[in-house]
Amino acid sequence: MPLYFFDLLSAEGLAPDEEGTELSSLDEIQNEAAYALADMLRDEVRATNGNPRARDLMIVVRDKNGPVLEAKYSFQIARVQ
Repeated sequence: MPLYFFDLLSAEGLAPDEEGTELSSLDEIQNEAAYALADMLRDEVRATNGNPRARDLMIVVRDKNGPVLEAKYSFQIARVQ
């Protein structure tokens, strides 16, 4: 089974995946990237006590030949009252 690396990009910089994950299809890769982004968002909300600043979070998935998929999530909370 092919090995894929999920590199995380945020305002803090790049956090490369050194271990990789074995997956068998592009659907599995996409699902894993989506779950990872959701985890990153949850961690950000907890770390900022429910008041995260605007963020762009991105995962670049690569194999031994280079990039395979990019997943990006942007969010911002703006209080109107």
